[in-house]
Amino acid sequence: MADSEEESFVRLPDELILETGSLVMTPERLQQEIEKYKECCNTLEQDWLQLGIAKEAAEQQTRGFQSKAERFREQLGKAKSLSRELEPSCQELCLAKEERGKLLQQKQELEKELEDLEERRLIWEEQAKVPPSLPDRTMVFKGHVTEAEDTNTLVTAPRIRQALPGGSALITFEKPEVAQRILEMKEHEVKLDESLGCEGRVRVQARPVELLLPSALEIEMKLCDRCILLSGLPPLSLSEDQMLDKLELFFSKPKNGGGEVEQRELLSGSGHVVLAFVQDGVAEQLTRKGRIQVPFGKETYEVKVTPYMSGEITDLQVRPSVCSKTVLLSGIPDILDEESMRDALEIHFQKPSRGGGEVDALGYVPVGQRGFAVFEADTD
Repeated sequence: MADSEEESFVRLPDELILETGSLVMTPERLQQEIEKYKECCNTLEQDWLQLGIAKEAAEQQTRGFQSKAERFREQLGKAKSLSRELEPSCQELCLAKEERGKLLQQKQELEKELEDLEERRLIWEEQAKVPPSLPDRTMVFKGHVTEAEDTNTLVTAPRIRQALPGGSALITFEKPEVAQRILEMKEHEVKLDESLGCEGRVRVQARPVELLLPSALEIEMKLCDRCILLSGLPPLSLSEDQMLDKLELFFSKPKNGGGEVEQRELLSGSGHVVLAFVQDGVAEQLTRKGRIQVPFGKETYEVKVTPYMSGEITDLQVRPSVCSKTVLLSGIPDILDEESMRDALEIHFQKPSRGGGEVDALGYVPVGQRGFAVFEADTD
């Protein structure tokens, strides 16, 4: 504090101070000091003016910055408001982009499906060129009348073969409720009559018969260019090989319109025959004729020739099903001959006192043997 106070006063030169402490100032010296302070004052005034100018510039610059800040705040407010207004549009745009991606994917899938349909169309057009002739087969009306809306449906009758192990039996009742009672009892004691050659009791287990039935079937049909189907063959007393040999010999001769036979096959169930030729065009030439006189021994018979369509299963879906009238019996010991054991089982399960009822069919496989059970649709 003392230093600052000293700096606020003008310090006189030491030579101006007398021993008594009083100041001695000559006019010349005083004039010099005055000039000196005038010069300092002028300097201070110039500095003050410059500071004022700088202050004015700073204030002007500050006002400019404030104006810019205000404009920026207004622009920011407008941008926020616009952002709030555009937010739903942005969401809609994102949804539109997502929907566009899904539509593009659907377009690709539809194009792929269209290509598949086009391939199928070409195949169907090729098949449509086949003459509308079918193999001869005897048809008979059995009294069943269906509704009009069912005329375009294809009904298939499943035929299922299932292996039966030794020591088991299949028993089919006339009524499903009887089979249900037998299954609920699970174990049964079958009494063996002395008249059957053995006396005592045997325990057997009753289980349901579970089958896999087709629920959906898709078959791809394909026209075989080198094959023909022969139908209307005569019922002669010839073996399969003899019949095939005669047909191959006849249709392998060019004078009969045939050619070299590559393969032959007798279709079981229908009695029709399929012939495959080595060369192209032979099958088409024969199918144009439709019917051909074929000699068998001393007689000549008319045989129908049609194009051969081969079928391949492309999709098969199955569903589990339980036979409502049939029961599987297992654990049957080998103590009687086959006929006696079958009689004992049938007698036991026919008795209402044992929970049984009228037996429609019974199949028994002794221990050490194997059998196959054939299941067909119940038409009752």
